[in-house]
Amino acid sequence: MQMTGAKILMECLVEQGVDTIFGYPGGTILNVYDELYAYDGKIKHILTSHEQGAAHAADGYARSTGKVGVCFATSGPGATNLVTGIATANMDSAPVVFISCNVSENLMGKDSFQEVDITGITMPITKCNYLVRDVGQLADIVREAFAIARSGRPGPVFIDILKNVTAEKADFEPLPRSEHSANGRLGALMQRSSQNFQPPKPDEKDIDTLVEMIREAKKPLLICGGGVVRGRAQEEFTEFAEKLDAPVAITLMGAGGFKGRNPLTAGMVGMHGSQAANRACAACDLLIAVGCRFSDRVATDPKSFAKQAKIVQIDIDRAEINKNVKTDHHIVGDAKRVLAMLNRRITQQSHEEWKENVFSYPTETEYDMGDSALTPKQILSAIAELMPQDTIVSTDVGQHQMWAIQHFHFDYPGQLLTSGGFGTMGFGLGAAIGAKVGNPEKTVIHITGDGSFRMNCNELATEQHYDIPVITFIFDNRTLGMVRQWQTLIYNKHYSQTTLGHAPDFVKLAEAYGLRGKRVAHEDELRAAIQEAMEYGHGYVIDCVIDMDEMVRPMVGGGSPITKFIIS
Repeated sequence: MQMTGAKILMECLVEQGVDTIFGYPGGTILNVYDELYAYDGKIKHILTSHEQGAAHAADGYARSTGKVGVCFATSGPGATNLVTGIATANMDSAPVVFISCNVSENLMGKDSFQEVDITGITMPITKCNYLVRDVGQLADIVREAFAIARSGRPGPVFIDILKNVTAEKADFEPLPRSEHSANGRLGALMQRSSQNFQPPKPDEKDIDTLVEMIREAKKPLLICGGGVVRGRAQEEFTEFAEKLDAPVAITLMGAGGFKGRNPLTAGMVGMHGSQAANRACAACDLLIAVGCRFSDRVATDPKSFAKQAKIVQIDIDRAEINKNVKTDHHIVGDAKRVLAMLNRRITQQSHEEWKENVFSYPTETEYDMGDSALTPKQILSAIAELMPQDTIVSTDVGQHQMWAIQHFHFDYPGQLLTSGGFGTMGFGLGAAIGAKVGNPEKTVIHITGDGSFRMNCNELATEQHYDIPVITFIFDNRTLGMVRQWQTLIYNKHYSQTTLGHAPDFVKLAEAYGLRGKRVAHEDELRAAIQEAMEYGHGYVIDCVIDMDEMVRPMVGGGSPITKFIIS
């Protein structure tokens, strides 16, 4: 059947089970948007205020649902506005297919209006990318892109389609997704390439070696990393931890991979990790990290990190093995599969004395009660008490992000949406919108700082237009809090360009976008505002006044051993 490239693209998206697209139109992608008009009722499109907001929304949708997110943009500035969102998805292994259209073939290479080499720009920050010049190849490329995005270690894929390709015609034959691995170019590629499509098969001997190491260990420690969350391996990880009877330290990206309320939880590990988790790293004799790449925020000083222990790394990506921390043993494979194999081989262990030692240290920071301002603990405790336990939490980046991870207890993968690897301020609101669209039955909140919120608060317009009931909590300290904390502790209190005294009135800003808002400075006001926001059922902004010099505790300086706390 003959179809235009634009229709082929839409048919392929339906074939992939796509129900939602986040995007922003423009000249070169108009043929696609014209075809999208005919798919009303099959595919929902969310028009954001900015392409970066669309990128983060598609990312939040993907992380919270486990599906592949989809994002549209036009050429030139439309495509380049996606770059921060693509890099964010790439660093955190989020499966998103980004689709843009470029100028026509006859205008390529001539510095035409809104022309840019977006595949060249995005090559280092995508799992794979494509420039489509032939309409006859479009269907296979789209199918391949989705397969790559979701397979192995997930990640973003970029497709740039020339405008003339969207208008030209080619034969198109529907192909159910279940048949993709056995047909055409995609099937041949999947058979040739195990790296992109099939996670490596764990070596049985490597499994047996680790089982023996577990038998010999007296003080084992587990690290739950982002690979447990991405692989939806929470049940296998929990069984493994309980059989091993070992404390569990959780990375920023691992939140939700192991229940925060489980008695084995030692708290977050790393630069702002708990006393219990960090000290356990320095005292264990066997450290097993699952889906953790040992970034500089976890292994703050790689040379001294768990130097007394045998270190074992389990990861789907061979490139992560020994990249940051030298291991004594490793297993390359999907976390869910590796853990299932281990669970069949290990017997029940008991490490009561070791656990007693680890949990003699605090697993989270306690804060004093506020007098003239709220404390982070008061805010987060009120949220946890008054909102459903399965509430999805999206954060931006900074102090509020660390406080949320430290004090919330995440129960399942996709419950926390945060930019861990790239550290993207402005990520949270778009991600929250995407999560609510993908999970309409769940409460979704957005936790942010006044600095982060100002970056992409324009997405309040998206929230209002589509009536997406996200509740935003602003930790309002009138400063770039995390930067000020470093300036206080390390830079002799030189507060250079971090004070935000010129911030807008966030309540009036919410009202200008057609939403409600409230400014609160005391716990009773906060609780009343949360109740009102829940009953209101639409977008709501709660501006929480906190002290400018409130700090994230504990803190380990960059490059220092994990137990050398600047503040504890």
